[in-house]
Amino acid sequence: MSIQKLSPVLATTYENFPKGRFITLIVLRTTHSETIFRTEGSGESMCNEFVQAGVNNDNIIQRLVMTKRKQVAPERRYGREHLRAHELLYSKDGSLCSLNTNAPCEMCVDCFLYGFAAGGGGAQKSRIWTEDAFSILSATDVVGDRTINAIYENGTMRDEKGNPSTALNTSEYIKPGVHFLDVVTLKDVTADELRYIVGNILFTSRYGAVSSRVGRMENQILGVFGSITELPSSLELVQATYDTLGEPLEHPLNIHRVIAATKQVITNWQNRRGVSVQLSDEELTNLITDVETHWSEAERDTFLKRLSQSYEPFRQVAPEKNKGKGKAKNKNTPVEVEG
Repeated sequence: MSIQKLSPVLATTYENFPKGRFITLIVLRTTHSETIFRTEGSGESMCNEFVQAGVNNDNIIQRLVMTKRKQVAPERRYGREHLRAHELLYSKDGSLCSLNTNAPCEMCVDCFLYGFAAGGGGAQKSRIWTEDAFSILSATDVVGDRTINAIYENGTMRDEKGNPSTALNTSEYIKPGVHFLDVVTLKDVTADELRYIVGNILFTSRYGAVSSRVGRMENQILGVFGSITELPSSLELVQATYDTLGEPLEHPLNIHRVIAATKQVITNWQNRRGVSVQLSDEELTNLITDVETHWSEAERDTFLKRLSQSYEPFRQVAPEKNKGKGKAKNKNTPVEVEG
């Protein structure tokens, strides 16, 4: 089985101290609807950066950026939905563990994997290392403008008194069929933790602002590596893939071409310093099947409870905070939370 092949870089159980075991996931993220990667309602332009087009192409282009927080936050929320459904989130100070509230429980699967930092309490560094994902094509090729208006119930832009509606503006959006390449690094994870993380990536389908109406995206894992160090960055991957695809390139790119080019690039990574394991296409398919089986309706409860139970020896009930000035100071300590 593919999980067994990864044994040299998998932890047998959770440990407090790192031991230099890395698993790298190569993720292709493809938009299936209009998508917006910026702060909702901010009026800012789409997230983008000027970077070199390819490794061997020194032209400078403006690429769209899917920031690390825009990736991790929806995936964390997906996993937490199921932890909540199976009653695997814990309470702290009378409040159930939740994001963006400065009250992580410090004991659930999400806290142990994705980390937390709370004023006056403990801290756990995330073991899912993410970075910005970049579009293959330039922003000018894959961004469009949409005029947004809100008509009244009479079907016009004027109310019953004849006053015009002020709800009229233009907004940028990312077109459907845009490809982002991403490198996700997992540090010292167990087999069940790997299944949990991969499940969150594969099953999360909405990203970005206004995700209740737009932001549909499909994630595919194109490669899995085991090593004693990090592999090339998302930017290096997208630049090498751009070179392999060859110019001229225009939207929409054929996804099969993108997959073939990306796999051609990462095939060369198996000879990089520090790499000890690379899953073949068949082994990768088996890994995904294994993940889907553990996340299935029949096995999900057993799987999540087994994963949660694995942290039991390391769980500590947070001591009661001291009253007075120290408590007030800690209350205002900023929290590192995925946004």
